Amino acid sequence: MTIEHPVLIVDDEKNIRRTLRMVLEGEGHEVVEAAVAAAAEAALASDPAPSLVLLDVKLGEDNGIELLRRIKGGGEGGGLAPQTPIIMISGHATVGDAVQATRFGAFDFLEKPLDRNRVVVSVRNALKEAQLAREVHTLRAAADSRYEMLGDSPVMLELRRQIAKVAPTRSRVLVTGESGTGKELIARAVHSNSTVAGGNFVKVNCAAIPPELIESELFGHERGAFTGAVAKKRGLFEVADGGTLFLDEIGDMSMSAQAKVLRVLQTGEFVRVGGERTLTADARVVAATNKQLQQAVEQGAFREDLFFRLNVVPIHSPALRERLEDVPLLVESFVRECCDENGFRPKKVQTSVVERLRAYHWPGNVRELRNVVERLVIMSDDEIIERDLPDYLSTPSGRMATTPAGGGSNGGMAPIDPASYSDKSLREFREEMECQFIRYKLDEFEWNISRTAQALGIERTNLHKKLRALGIHRKDSSSSSRDS
Repeated sequence: MTIEHPVLIVDDEKNIRRTLRMVLEGEGHEVVEAAVAAAAEAALASDPAPSLVLLDVKLGEDNGIELLRRIKGGGEGGGLAPQTPIIMISGHATVGDAVQATRFGAFDFLEKPLDRNRVVVSVRNALKEAQLAREVHTLRAAADSRYEMLGDSPVMLELRRQIAKVAPTRSRVLVTGESGTGKELIARAVHSNSTVAGGNFVKVNCAAIPPELIESELFGHERGAFTGAVAKKRGLFEVADGGTLFLDEIGDMSMSAQAKVLRVLQTGEFVRVGGERTLTADARVVAATNKQLQQAVEQGAFREDLFFRLNVVPIHSPALRERLEDVPLLVESFVRECCDENGFRPKKVQTSVVERLRAYHWPGNVRELRNVVERLVIMSDDEIIERDLPDYLSTPSGRMATTPAGGGSNGGMAPIDPASYSDKSLREFREEMECQFIRYKLDEFEWNISRTAQALGIERTNLHKKLRALGIHRKDSSSSSRDS
């Protein structure tokens, strides 16, 4: 069976070319030949381009090693065909030739006289590796698209400018912003454009790990270090060595763990839980928080020295209400993504729906918008229309104008009268509005915390924290009489 992309044989000996052609055509490959470097370069520029090159070290007056360097780019990029695998062949090569060919990116090095089986196996392996490399590239591109930062608003353009400045450096970055704004996307963008982009990107949610386990997660543990430690485990600092460690929700880390993280940042050294040997790790650290760390430092809840170590380059993740002009682009992307995930045909979105979404204040930010779009995609027909919108988005103001069925004074949000809040600070006003909105959503979902958190676009743990911080209890809600 003929392969779509031919194999290129570059050798100044006609008999060698003929022998290799017979072997390769017998394996189903189409073959093209070149006796000199110029002809080989022309073949590489043709369409379809060769899928593989068999290249002789000696090409009469030409140098096969030099042609290899031009094809591969000498390991520095910019070659004629850097992704094309090349198998070098020679009858008079030295060890130095073989080393140089390997350094320039040759896949294999075959000695003359050529063994048919060795040629077949080497060609097969080279083509297989090239195919796997293309698949990995495609998968990485698809994965990267999931973490693409969308938006052309002024705040997003400024955010990209900041990332472009800091990413190529080794400086630590502290990403701040509200929940659901996409702080992880910023961390991934810093990693992808950094000098350690080829290493691992390791994420750890400091708020989701119990305080007694976070040191084991970050630094690893030895077998028998504690009950349940049946085997040695590498910590995330080790896993991220040579890459980026993303410490999400760093403000929720225990003081004990903070001290040990500080030591790693200062010296690069740590010890596994239950261990004695000092280990080292060289991972770039990007941290993120939705807390005011400076206030936490003043209150003694966060180490000042760690704060200064992390806050080398601060980057703020803007709230969605600060860039509402990006909503149409986000909606388009989320609709396409949700349709693909669920096997739906592409759906159109009514213009008035986009306008309603753009008019809303989005307390849960981009995460809340993504959840709303997913709901619209699943519950709508071929086109998403205004009738598909949740009740709280179906009013022109984008706010709840009436209380839910069976609700009381706390069940909904009345239209806002600014004069009634004239004696309050911005912080007090924001907290009161947040209280009302959370109570409304709790009533809507009958105090199902998981569903409420999902609708708000935040984690369950964050919702529990907000309930405690804002003093919201079930008895305060209009649903208490229905659920008691």
